[in-house]
Amino acid sequence: MLLHQFLDHTAARLPTKTALVCGDARYSYADLHARVDQMAAALQQRGIHRGERVALFMDNTVEMVVGIFAALKAGAVFMPINPLTKQDKLSYLLNDSRASALITQASLAAIFQPALAHNTSVHTTFDGQGPPVASDTAACRDPGLIDQDLASIIYTSGSTGEPKGVMLSHLNMVSANRSVSAYLGLTEHDIILCALPLAFDYGLYQVLMGFAVGATIVLERSFTFPVKVLEVMARERVTVFPGVPTMFTMLMNLKTLAEYDLASLRMITNTAAALPQERIRQLRGLFPQAELFSMYGLTECKRVTYLPPDQLDRRPTSVGRGMPNEEVWLVDQAGQRLPNGSTGELVIRGSHVMRGYWDKPLETAQRLKPGPLPGEWVLYSGDLFRTDAEGYLYFVSRKDDIIKSRGEKVSPREVENALYALEGVYEAAVVGVPDDLLGQAVKAFVVLKPEVALSEREVIKHCLGHLESFMAPKYVEFVASLPTTDTGKIKKTGLS
Repeated sequence: MLLHQFLDHTAARLPTKTALVCGDARYSYADLHARVDQMAAALQQRGIHRGERVALFMDNTVEMVVGIFAALKAGAVFMPINPLTKQDKLSYLLNDSRASALITQASLAAIFQPALAHNTSVHTTFDGQGPPVASDTAACRDPGLIDQDLASIIYTSGSTGEPKGVMLSHLNMVSANRSVSAYLGLTEHDIILCALPLAFDYGLYQVLMGFAVGATIVLERSFTFPVKVLEVMARERVTVFPGVPTMFTMLMNLKTLAEYDLASLRMITNTAAALPQERIRQLRGLFPQAELFSMYGLTECKRVTYLPPDQLDRRPTSVGRGMPNEEVWLVDQAGQRLPNGSTGELVIRGSHVMRGYWDKPLETAQRLKPGPLPGEWVLYSGDLFRTDAEGYLYFVSRKDDIIKSRGEKVSPREVENALYALEGVYEAAVVGVPDDLLGQAVKAFVVLKPEVALSEREVIKHCLGHLESFMAPKYVEFVASLPTTDTGKIKKTGLS
C-alpha cells in the first residue's frame, strides 16, 4: 500500500461521497481524485521525478490537499511548510531539502519570492495563479514506487536551533495511519474537523485517516475565530474533534458555547501537550456523549501512545500505553530496559518509526539505535516517562529543552538566535513556563548591553518579525546577568 492509494481506493468505492468541505465549497472523492491526477501529470510534465522534494507552503485549502496527493502520485516527496514561516527559515528549508518544486499561494509572495532569490534547486513554482493543469493528452505515469520510498519530509525544530527534516516512508505513514485509525475506530460515517495546520502532522493525519476510511473532512484555516468554527461544526454535524490544549481552553472561555448544537460529537482527541485534569473534567461535562482520547506522539513516528477513554477516571494524568502494531519500553541511561514502576527514556519500536533526519547522520544516530533484532533500528524519544504497575505511561520531562506551545514545537535556540539579532541584546536565554492556555509559554530572559534601553514590547515585536508567531516570547524579563555552569555555559536550571 502506498499513501496516495488511500484516495485512489476510496474514490473508486465512494465516488460521489463528500470528501472535503472547505468554506462554502464541497468536493466529492471523484472531484478530488480528478484534480490530483491532473496536478500529478502537470508535475511530471514540469520535470518532477521520483524521489524529488515538492514543498507546499500554503494555508489549509483544497489546493494544499490536492498538492499533497499529487506530489505523492507523481512519485515525489511532499514537504509541508507552515504558512507562518518567515523568509529566512523558508530559504533554509528549501535549500536544506534541495526541493525541486514549490507549491504556494500568491498572498505569501512577500515571503517566498525573496527566499527563491537565494535558491538554486527549485525549478518549478506554482504560486496560486490557478492550479497546474496537464495537457489534454497527458496522464500521470506510474513512477514505480515501493513502500520503502520516501513519502514526506516534515521539518521539526531541533535543540540546536536548526530545523531537522524527519524522513517518512510510505510504509511509515501507512503504518501509523492504520494503527491510529484502529484504536480511534474511524469509519466512513465520520465527519472530521481539521482546524489544525496541515503542516503539523496532527492536522495532516486527519486528512490521511479520513480519506483512508472514506470519511468527510471539514477543513478550516485555523481555530483563531472559534465562534466561526463552532458554527461550521454544528452545521456539518461534526463527529470527531481533534484539538490541542490551547483550542480547548479557548472553548471553555466562550460564554456562548451552549448556543451551538454539538450533539453529533462522538470523539474528542488531544495531543501535543497534556490536558490539565480540570480541563478534562470540563470537556467531559460539556460533551458527555463524546469519548475523550489523551495521546502522546512525536513527528519522528507520528503517534506513540493513547489512553483508552474508560481509563480517564482511574489515570487522568496518563498518556496511556503503546498503540496497535508497536512496542514501547523505558530504558535507563545505559540503555537497559526498566520494569514497570520505573522512570526512564521512552523507546519506540515499529514500522512507523522514521527513516532518519534528512542529511543529518549524526543527529539520526542519536535517535535511531540498534533494536532487539539484528539489523533493525528503534527510536529513542528523548523524553522521560514513568510507568505504573500496569505499564501505563506518565510524562515526566524532556531530555532536551524543546518547548511545546500552542501544540507546536519551539526550539529555544532558534528564539535565542532571533533575540541576539536585536541590536542591544547582550545575552539571552529562553525557557518554557507553564501556561493554562498555551500548554507552555515562551519566556525570554534578556541581558542588555550597557546604556541600552529596550521594552518588553519592543523585544516581542522584533521576534514576531523574525519568527513564526507561536515562537515569539509571551514574556520578557530583563536581568542583570544569567547564571552559568563551571564551563561558562548559560545554565537554565532555575529560570522560570
